[in-house]
Amino acid sequence: MIKKVFSATLFIFSTLTYSFSQNQEQERWVDSVFNALNLEQQIGQLFMIPVYSGGNEKHFQVVERLVEKNHIGGLIFMQGSPTRQINLTNRFQTSSTVPLLIAMDMEWGTGMQLDSTIHFPKQLALGAIENDSLIYAMGAEIAREMKILGVHMNFAPVADINTNPENPVIGVRSFGSNKQHVSNKAIAYMRGLQENGVLSCAKHFPGHGDTRQDSHLALPRIDHNKKRLDTLELYPFKKLIYAGSSAIMATHIHVTAIDGKKNIPASLSPKVINDILREELKYDGLVITDALNIRAITDHYKNGEAELLALQAGNDILIYSENVPEAIALIKKNLSKKKLSKSQFEASVKRVLRAKFKAGLNKWDRLNTENIKLKLNKPDIELLKHELIEKSITVVNNTDSLLPVRTLDNKTFASLSIGPSGEFPKYLDKYTFFSHYKKGGKEKDNDILYKQLRNYDVVVVGLFDLDKSQGINGVTQEMLHLFDKLNDETELIFCLFDSPYSLKALDNYDHLICTFDNNEQLQKLIPSAIFGGISTSGRMPVNISKAIKFGQGVDTQPLNRLSFSTPESVSMDSQVLQKIDDIAHEAIQDRATPGCQVLVARNGKIVFEKSYGYYTYDSLKAVDDYTIYDIASITKVLSTMQALMFLEERGLIDLDKKISVYLPELRGTNKEHMIIRDILTHQAGLWPYLPFWKRTLEASFLTNGLYKAYPENGFEYQVSEGLFTTEAMQDSVWRWVKQSKLRDKVAKKPFDYKYSDMGYYLLKKMIEEIINQPIDEFLQQNYYDPMGLTSLGYLPLCHFPLSRIAPTEKDEYFRNTLVYGMVHDQGAALCGGIAGHAGLFSSALDLAKMMQMHLQDGTYGNVKFFQPGTIGRFTQQQYETNRRGIGWDKPAVGEWNGPTSEFASPKTFGHTGFTGTAVWADPEFNLIYVFLSNRIHPNANNSKLIKNNIRTRIQDVIYESIWSYEQRFDSY
Repeated sequence: MIKKVFSATLFIFSTLTYSFSQNQEQERWVDSVFNALNLEQQIGQLFMIPVYSGGNEKHFQVVERLVEKNHIGGLIFMQGSPTRQINLTNRFQTSSTVPLLIAMDMEWGTGMQLDSTIHFPKQLALGAIENDSLIYAMGAEIAREMKILGVHMNFAPVADINTNPENPVIGVRSFGSNKQHVSNKAIAYMRGLQENGVLSCAKHFPGHGDTRQDSHLALPRIDHNKKRLDTLELYPFKKLIYAGSSAIMATHIHVTAIDGKKNIPASLSPKVINDILREELKYDGLVITDALNIRAITDHYKNGEAELLALQAGNDILIYSENVPEAIALIKKNLSKKKLSKSQFEASVKRVLRAKFKAGLNKWDRLNTENIKLKLNKPDIELLKHELIEKSITVVNNTDSLLPVRTLDNKTFASLSIGPSGEFPKYLDKYTFFSHYKKGGKEKDNDILYKQLRNYDVVVVGLFDLDKSQGINGVTQEMLHLFDKLNDETELIFCLFDSPYSLKALDNYDHLICTFDNNEQLQKLIPSAIFGGISTSGRMPVNISKAIKFGQGVDTQPLNRLSFSTPESVSMDSQVLQKIDDIAHEAIQDRATPGCQVLVARNGKIVFEKSYGYYTYDSLKAVDDYTIYDIASITKVLSTMQALMFLEERGLIDLDKKISVYLPELRGTNKEHMIIRDILTHQAGLWPYLPFWKRTLEASFLTNGLYKAYPENGFEYQVSEGLFTTEAMQDSVWRWVKQSKLRDKVAKKPFDYKYSDMGYYLLKKMIEEIINQPIDEFLQQNYYDPMGLTSLGYLPLCHFPLSRIAPTEKDEYFRNTLVYGMVHDQGAALCGGIAGHAGLFSSALDLAKMMQMHLQDGTYGNVKFFQPGTIGRFTQQQYETNRRGIGWDKPAVGEWNGPTSEFASPKTFGHTGFTGTAVWADPEFNLIYVFLSNRIHPNANNSKLIKNNIRTRIQDVIYESIWSYEQRFDSY
């Protein structure tokens, strides 16, 4: 115990000693610099002027003259580029006698001022976030970026309370309307900056939240009494002062209860700055004026006059002076006449110098621009931005718990967009089928839209960038008339991508989501919130109406549906994943495939989804996320295996019984004694492939009587464009399968492993006999529709235009046409496009959903499709000498030419397809990989995709991104 007390005492003593030593060093430096300056140089230290890094040389020379001749103390960088700003900083710092204090207005990050950088959400959106540690993290990240740029002070946070919705200058810049809430958020932001080496500047003292005028255009006036100001507007500033704010910015508003003098802004009033801020609140940090070149000042004061009054009032730093030389001269004159206190003036200069010491300017080093864009755009910055945006999403009303939407089948969905909707409709489509509508500006559009939308079960209304001059913050009576009519007929979900004050017109509706902004990330995230891809936890940061109060919000829980995020959110390196681009482009340039889709998901989040190339080599139509591919043998696992798992876990089949038990017609054939498990692991002795289609040819021509060019007289089963056959063809195929020969084998030994399609003809037949339903209908009803799989299915031309489907082979030996929109596999084609081994078409996204359901042990969207353990039993390796699971393919452990990356875990399961497709799920890494292509266009003999290991090399990169994640961020 004594040792612990002694250790604690020693630590405290050491800390105090170090702090005292630091203060001594600081004061020695401040005094030495101050004493080395003449009076004009000392006055110059109190000025900070703007520099537009996007400006011209003439502007820079003006700045340079002010630095060299007037010895100004600091610069405020505005609008430009990072590299240019750093070069200018080096130039001006070199020109200055005393190192310059560099500041920027970065309320929502570097992107507020500089191109090619990231900006975070504005403060009102941040005010909706419950977790203040995210605000701190944002402040810390902004500080890191500012230090790279050589910036020492951020004119943030805004500590104004948003009590006036009509405030033209604060609005979304405030954290909200509650004083404690604003204080907590502002302190978190401030600490994030200061604890990471950047000075903060709380603004706009004594509180700009309840004004109706913009101080850039006029002098706003506040007539609240002193008690109200003291208990409300001043409250966040008191908290920030107590928490140690480096600086406070005084604003240009006339507070009549404090200073009744005509047209006296708070920034120039001794009663506000000296009496309240300095004396009453005991603040001894830097006080900085708001910009002195705006009309709240220039309409009432001459050049130099405002600067002098600001210093007399108790300010330390003067920013955006209209005429620095004239102001310096006037200040010097008033010092000599003792109209400006010398002690007060010297205290201000020393406060500025202390701030410079705290910013490290006693040891200034030249900045460098090496890898500047990379340093300012680290992938984890996007991750932080994504988290901030996601956590700000607020479900304001959810009266009957419709959100998140649970049931997708047996419901119809539509969206109505008012304003620029961007990616929003596209990402709604990623969850289920939507019809999309836009509202124009004509009154008659209402009647048309009403008639179109009234018959849908759910209508998602997106409101984007509304014209605030119309109606109630952009929501017009015409809109409300339409909404009211629709509300009687259907479920409406309103998504406001705009100011929350527009909710005032919508507060009586049952389902409201507020986003506080309109950007691409929100347009992608809100559909995830609607359908349970993500949870929501935001709270309203302001009072809107009697029905929508500060703090209102409904938590929603995820439904285990896929969502969309950044690679870093799942511990993957986004920069490594970019190597996929190179491999995909290589494949296209080498004509291994004309185009492809690649999707990567981890931990239930899609973090990479890209499309490359074109449908064909003539580059007429580009591949996109909507493109549907023939997935060939992936059909085996996402069609036949789904039905088999359904039957097995219900006890309707036993995998270790003979298939003839369930298909008696196989008795007496060479298939009679085949065990179902052996068929599914490709060791039942079935022939790998039999070209049944050749039996329908005579001398290489289609046999008359078996085909017609049009669907007539019973010829209703389409084989390809302009080629139809009869139902009897399926009977023939079944007969040929039953009669097919087996492979040779050693006597009294079991068959070895040999991949075969033949078993899936048998299995499909067995399944349909048991369920008494066509397999395509069964899958659609039990899996695809409930999961919202809009593209996965058989016979795509029954549901989609040809333009959405990638073509496969130009068949010159059987169908004599380009196979386009119909299954490529000849045997499946003879079966009318619906077979157990081939026939499914899909986009990458829908395959990912299916694989995610399997990773989640049979559940998706909180619907249980399989019992726990079923998928695990089917996907595990069955025999030591055979890598296969039950139906599922597995990694070839120890083999260099296996179907997966060598980094895939032994638990991995999936399948590949002849057309150039692959799906793999790795439970150990909670990872999904989907690759779709039409490598067989225009010739099925094209094996470059396989020879060049395109699919497995991309999978290698995916695992590499996991390995490199920790190393990458350790290197920064």
